[in-house]
Amino acid sequence: MDIVTGVGVLDKAMTVLRSVAVEARSLNELQESTGLPRATAHRLAAALEAHAILRRDGDGRFELGHALISLGQAADERFPLDDLARPILSTLRDETGESTQLFVQEGSHRRCVVSLETPHGLRWIVPEGSVFPLEAGSAGRVLTGETSDTGWIESVGEREAGVASVSAKVAAPDGTIIAALSVSGPIERLTEQPGARFGTAVLAAAADLARVVAR
Repeated sequence: MDIVTGVGVLDKAMTVLRSVAVEARSLNELQESTGLPRATAHRLAAALEAHAILRRDGDGRFELGHALISLGQAADERFPLDDLARPILSTLRDETGESTQLFVQEGSHRRCVVSLETPHGLRWIVPEGSVFPLEAGSAGRVLTGETSDTGWIESVGEREAGVASVSAKVAAPDGTIIAALSVSGPIERLTEQPGARFGTAVLAAAADLARVVAR
């Protein structure tokens, strides 16, 4: 379980919610994925269901609830990160000729909120909404707070064979990491040193987005 706030019941409830965000879970699967005692997992899931944060699907598994739709829409209207990022990622894609993505952290995972594909026939496709683990890939490592002297993090065949990427953090004025901005594609084009090839461009795009977000 991720201890974030020190408010135990809240941290546990968010662990349950993030587990279900990955995929629908039976109670047994929920218990296994969260590491919570069965009674605790059931109590929290039932409480979240009562608030329509979770619901049951046709097989009785816990799934994301309808209340999240209105909450998500309200959050997006007040802080439309994907809308702010899309023009910047579009420019970066055109400059590099490669696919660009924006990832945000969700517990122990990362979610792609913007993905713009390269026009090349050979490409690495990351569908918007995709969820990946944090521990592998340059974007995940950026979101966990890994740093480097260059300011960017690169990976080569780390999460997916044949794919290279370079990522940089998008930070709030107080230094909080909001997102990770990435360029990714086949190793044969990005080479074994994608950072040397595109790191400077990724850093500039991430800084541009940080300035836009801070306005």
